Amino acid sequence: MNKQPKYRQVADALRREIDNGTFPPGSRLPSESELQTRFGASRNTVRNGLSLLVSEGLITSSQGLGYEVRSHEVFELNASRFENLNFPQNGDAYNTDVTNAGRRPHQTFRVEMTSAPEDIAKRLKVEPGSKAVLRFCHRYVDDVPWSTQATYYPAWLVEQSPRLAEPGDIEEGTTRYLAARGIEQIGYFDEIAARMPTPEEARLLEIGAGVPVLLWTRTGYSADRPIRCTVTTFRGDLNRMNYEIGDLSARENEGQ
Repeated sequence: MNKQPKYRQVADALRREIDNGTFPPGSRLPSESELQTRFGASRNTVRNGLSLLVSEGLITSSQGLGYEVRSHEVFELNASRFENLNFPQNGDAYNTDVTNAGRRPHQTFRVEMTSAPEDIAKRLKVEPGSKAVLRFCHRYVDDVPWSTQATYYPAWLVEQSPRLAEPGDIEEGTTRYLAARGIEQIGYFDEIAARMPTPEEARLLEIGAGVPVLLWTRTGYSADRPIRCTVTTFRGDLNRMNYEIGDLSARENEGQ
């Protein structure tokens, strides 16, 4: 005998059918009245089951259009190669990676002088509230919001590399620009976290209910001190990250 509440039984059955492809991405679920008949349940019970799937990020609801299974065309980012200057790429790593994946990149961009937030200042080893340049990108893949990227550069670095504070993108990428000026990033420290989005993040990334964000914080170092801190905020349902560490020749030979 199933002791699960009825609305959970409804959600569990529909979740299984989404997972096995009965209802593929982009398809519409049966109407509430059809689900009432199928499960012998009240309208409120069916709605509670559907609301649970909405909160899990599996389906979306539209006024007058019912419920639709979310489409998940995932973009895979190789975080090891993203800024490795030994790999052949032209300009910005984001444009290169998205284009190489057969997708279409697009971004909006702004530059501003700001005060370094406390957590950023700690990573950059400067005083909280001290001046920093923020270079902020709102990035898209195939016109779908993909990420926001906020990179902070300490004021001392901007004095040596004035293009960091100029409006507009740096065509060759900031890492290459700094390297050309003798400020080489020789290492970085990554932090990965997940949480539910803030209202502003949900607006910028068009995130529906139940979808978390993935936060990737990368602090870049020259030989003697940190030179920048980048916080990239991804839609958790559309992105997957991977790293390459060590000798992967065995992986490269798979299937040969």
